[in-house]
Amino acid sequence: MKVTISDVAKLAGVSTATVSHTINNTRYVSNETKEKVYQAIEQLGYTPDASARSFRTGKKKTVGFIVPDISSKFFGNMIEAVESCLAAQGYHLIIANSKEDADREENNIRLLTAGLVDGLLVASTMEDFRRFDSLIPNGFPVVLVDRVFDDKKYPSVCVSNFQPIYRSVCRLAGRGRQRIGIIGGLPRLSSTRERISAYREAMQDCGLTVEESMIRYKTEAEQDTQHCLDELLEQKCDAIVVCRTSLAADALVYVHKRGIRLPDNLELVTFLDYDSSLNQIYAGQMDCIVQPVVELGRVAGEQILARIENPEAPVFEKVLTSAYQPSGPAYPSGR
Repeated sequence: MKVTISDVAKLAGVSTATVSHTINNTRYVSNETKEKVYQAIEQLGYTPDASARSFRTGKKKTVGFIVPDISSKFFGNMIEAVESCLAAQGYHLIIANSKEDADREENNIRLLTAGLVDGLLVASTMEDFRRFDSLIPNGFPVVLVDRVFDDKKYPSVCVSNFQPIYRSVCRLAGRGRQRIGIIGGLPRLSSTRERISAYREAMQDCGLTVEESMIRYKTEAEQDTQHCLDELLEQKCDAIVVCRTSLAADALVYVHKRGIRLPDNLELVTFLDYDSSLNQIYAGQMDCIVQPVVELGRVAGEQILARIENPEAPVFEKVLTSAYQPSGPAYPSGR
């Protein structure tokens, strides 16, 4: 049975009018009372129907952005670009950090869509689309950012890395590299699945055997990057594609500690989405896939504003493309 505003009011011990004023910020409500209302909303899982205009008597001029890792420079740069776009139109930005935890993301969605914001940007960590979809009130403006679902119910802005990874693997093969490994992000993410798919296709098209032992995934463990590298080096990989900038920095440090010379002993292809002194130092020794993170944030900001103005507009999918930046002239093929 759908939770109603009356249920929230009863649990919080206030009137339905107070709940409405708290949600919509249309009248002064004490902080103590607000806290009771929001606790009741979270406990009951209440999400007001955005089509019910009685709950929305005016725009808040505020957008929410749920990110999976607020400490990540990738999302930090993206947040800055989104905020600049929104500020130019008189909007404010609220950031929520899911920490790659689906339950935290669910709580953030429930709270932000309960009248706190006019629209929501989400870089979702959820794998189950049905769970995500069940949390979004009818008609509420949402734009998915960086990570998408197979179901195209919601607008999205993302980056395609298929072609850059395909090209990088083919270039490595053209240099005579036979055992090319890859380190991806979390397996459940759409971005990770696309990158691994590009790797597989390129390996097959270049006549190289795809060995599952040469496909590793980075979890949240601090030492996991080193563990992935050790496993790939044990497989005698002569080249490795590292699919996240944060992983690339860890990989460069670890490779240096082990005395491995780039690109003679090992070739790396890394992602680049923010300024890094390590990437600058090794720029001539490895290929880079440059992510358009600032553009991604700007476009996401523009699209959520457009969605707020016209929630019934057709669903769109905006796909940006990374740039492939080779380290230098290709080495003579050893094949």
